[in-house]
Amino acid sequence: MRLSVIGSGSELDASTAADAEAVGRLVAERGHTLVCGGMDGVMAAACRGARAAGGETIGILPVDDRAAANDHVTTPIATGMGHARNVLVPLNGDAVIAITGAGGTLSELGFAAVYDRPVAGLRTHDLPWIESVDTPEAAVDYAEAVAEP
Repeated sequence: MRLSVIGSGSELDASTAADAEAVGRLVAERGHTLVCGGMDGVMAAACRGARAAGGETIGILPVDDRAAANDHVTTPIATGMGHARNVLVPLNGDAVIAITGAGGTLSELGFAAVYDRPVAGLRTHDLPWIESVDTPEAAVDYAEAVAEP
């Protein structure tokens, strides 16, 4: 199964970075592929965790240069679409895990709802279609339980 991980692209505090890395590690340890926006912040931390566990990571980049992906993306997809690529990240996962985030994350959460992707939220936006969770384990557990691969 593919699980999309979305969240802040900015520099993270230690707790958020640890949570994102743990989510990525769990995604890989449980045999799933991680899909993300391929850049910094939550995306890089989640990819780092997944790669450390031997997992595959897909980065759907907003820019037109595959080399711009974070160092832990195994399959970079350059779109040159800017924030318009935000539709592709949740669309390419069977479920979504959101960790913090701002406006870009909010747009991805909206597309997750449009495309009926279940969402686990760890310290992210409070929206009716998001299942709020408290730990990386709970986020991955929820995604696995409700996803339809």
